Amino acid sequence: MIDIGGRRLHAVRAGPERSASPCVFLEAGAFGFSADWSVVQERLASRGYASLAYDRAGLGRSDPGPAPRDGAAIGADAEALLARVAPTGPLILVGHSMAGLHVHRLALRLARRVTGLVLVDATTPASMQSKFVSAAVGQFVNLSRLAAWGAETGLLRALSATPLADGNGLSGQEGEETRWAFASPDHNAAAAAEVAQWPAAARQALEAGGLDPRWPVAVILAGPAKSRPGLRDLQIAPALASHHGLVEHVDEANHASILAGPHADVIARGVEHVALAAEAVES
Repeated sequence: MIDIGGRRLHAVRAGPERSASPCVFLEAGAFGFSADWSVVQERLASRGYASLAYDRAGLGRSDPGPAPRDGAAIGADAEALLARVAPTGPLILVGHSMAGLHVHRLALRLARRVTGLVLVDATTPASMQSKFVSAAVGQFVNLSRLAAWGAETGLLRALSATPLADGNGLSGQEGEETRWAFASPDHNAAAAAEVAQWPAAARQALEAGGLDPRWPVAVILAGPAKSRPGLRDLQIAPALASHHGLVEHVDEANHASILAGPHADVIARGVEHVALAAEAVES
């Protein structure tokens, strides 16, 4: 539990205490938290990378934060957490789903430290300008409110023992944590408050500017390359704009399962690509 100034955020560190490689900062998607990254952190540690995952304010074990929970608020918390846990040294930023917006903005805020990004089935700031994506986000906002209501009334507690409560397929302690979060009124209310600010977070990320093309960018996508062609083009754009871009499709994965099982190795390879490309650029 890390105090960031009168509030505490729950963080999970993994990998070597000291490493010449960049620290990998993991930002979860909507309704997600540190447990989602447990398998990825194991894979990164096996490759010698230190990583840091955390629960955003109000999610998981973290204390709630002031409203609105938009990109600026989330970014400020991330910066405060890094200032306490990893104040120096290079960073690789990894974002899943909605967190693509957050790591985009954070990269520009911490440009002197960032060596590259990994976007995992992620939303990009530009994608929100698509009518299709904007409409889908609007529907998700409504579903998020419904999920918060279901948790508040206890409806989701009855479903917490079913596979529906663990889309990542996690086991052990992490699986228990995801099932707990699935039914937690506080977790769901905080997550819904974040999702409601998705358009604002996209606007804030877009206003922050474009990514430095010298930064290596790996884009890891769930499902076959030919699925959702319009959305795919928006998702892979950051890798195509990078001088050292990488795009990988994980045919057997879906939006949630891409973080677990053998699919986590693809994410670890994406991190390794970014680290090695950044090292080559520096030399």
